[in-house]
Amino acid sequence: MEVGTTVASTFRIDSFVVGADGLITPAAGSPFPAQAAGPFGSEFSPANPAHLYVSNAHGGPGNGSVSAFNVTPRGTVSSIGSSPYPDGQTAPCWVEISHDGRYLFTVNTGSTTISSYGITADGSLTYVSTSPFKSGPGIRPFDARLDPEGRWLYVVDAATAKVSAFAVSCGNLTELAQSPFAIPGGATPFGIVAN
Repeated sequence: MEVGTTVASTFRIDSFVVGADGLITPAAGSPFPAQAAGPFGSEFSPANPAHLYVSNAHGGPGNGSVSAFNVTPRGTVSSIGSSPYPDGQTAPCWVEISHDGRYLFTVNTGSTTISSYGITADGSLTYVSTSPFKSGPGIRPFDARLDPEGRWLYVVDAATAKVSAFAVSCGNLTELAQSPFAIPGGATPFGIVAN
């Protein structure tokens, strides 16, 4: 299955079924309503691909949240628990999930913070903490990725052309003393991968 988010004024979740030939067709009932304004970043759980998480970026100052959905093999999308789950931050945009599916991190671009959630067995979320960036407010933190072992979280800072690095421990984040790291050539980063 494939799922896309529509951030325009319609605020919806588009769901598609992928055929054996690779072609996609809209799932029955798609598009599904988003749970909050501005569905943005999304990721399926690596531990349970039926669980989809979507950040909600346009709720306004202090009204950020992450939605949790169950997605059936036919592409039907339904809410998990008391979703959406607030983090009290502004503009949560990018989502990264730990490789074991136990924790979710969302980069709050408007607040210049990262929020952490625990993921329970049923797919619902439990807020853990929010971590600031050492660079302070005003940077534009965007995409985030964990290293293959899940020990380090890296986030690109578009305003400063740097990468911030955080140690990960049970969902809590601690920025490394040497962070952030300058990007050679001063390019403006928007995405990141780690291997």
